[in-house]
Amino acid sequence: MATLYDVPTEEFIEALAERLTEDDTFDEPDWAAVAKTGVGRELPPEQDDFWQRRAASVFRKVAVDGPVGVQRLRTSYGDSKQGSTRYRVRPDQKTESSGKIVRTILQQLEDADYVQQEGSAGRAVTGDGRAFLSDVATDLLEDLDRPELERYA
Repeated sequence: MATLYDVPTEEFIEALAERLTEDDTFDEPDWAAVAKTGVGRELPPEQDDFWQRRAASVFRKVAVDGPVGVQRLRTSYGDSKQGSTRYRVRPDQKTESSGKIVRTILQQLEDADYVQQEGSAGRAVTGDGRAFLSDVATDLLEDLDRPELERYA
C-alpha cells in the first residue's frame, strides 16, 4: 500500500481532485465563482475545477503538516502584492490568501470525516482520511508508468 509520500505531488493532487469531484460534499459554493483567492489577486480563478484542486491541495497540506490551522494555510497560499510598476518602485509585500476559501474547504473535509479538529492546535487528518489518501496514492502508483517508482508499489 502506497502513501502520499510515495507518489509525485502534482500527479497526486490531480488524482485526488478527480476523486473529490465524485463526492457531493466538495461542491463549489455559489460565491466561489466571483470570489478572489486573496487580496494580491485582481480576478477570481479561471479554472473550471479550481475548487476541487484547492480542496485536494489543502487536504494534502493538512496530511503532511497537520495539525494545521486556517492562518497557517492562508500564509502558505499567500501571494505578493503591488510590487514595482512603471511609476512606483517598492518591494513586494507578502499577503495572505482568502480565509473564507480555506475555512470552507476545511469544513467540507470535516463533513466528509477526513479531517477533525485537534483543539487549539488546528485540524489533523483522521484514520479514514489517511486511508482515503493511501487508496488514491496506490491507484495512482499503479497508473503511473515510471520505473523509478516501481519499488514503492
